[in-house]
Amino acid sequence: MHHWTDVISRAQLGNPAPDRRIEKTPDEWRKQLTAEQFRVTRLAGTERAFSSAMCSLFEPGRYRCVCCGTELFDAANKFQSGSGWPSFTQPLSDNVVAYFSDGSHGMQRIETRCNVCAAHLGHVFPDGPPPSRLRYCINAVALEKEK
Repeated sequence: MHHWTDVISRAQLGNPAPDRRIEKTPDEWRKQLTAEQFRVTRLAGTERAFSSAMCSLFEPGRYRCVCCGTELFDAANKFQSGSGWPSFTQPLSDNVVAYFSDGSHGMQRIETRCNVCAAHLGHVFPDGPPPSRLRYCINAVALEKEK
């Protein structure tokens, strides 16, 4: 289980290697993704809060990276944060999410990216529920729910 100290350490010292890597050119990503998915995942954008029904979706299953299909989160770790974005307490496994310091917009935050394809997912905060106390605040357009 990850804790805030683990997140900070990885953002400062580096992330574990993923099981595989996927690299594509911006043009290849543009052909694969919608304009909004590209803006969020490849250009580190943010979707509008409360713009996705995924925030209130709590059925069992897993959530994959929309870019590469890597399983990132399990619905068992999803919770209603009221933030306007899908929120999780833990990634599915130790090396699927990467952490980076983000000083954009005059704030100090920890950005989360898919560790396989470097897609921007969102941010993680230390204000989630027990036991991890983490809140992975993830853009819904960066995810696809397994059917």
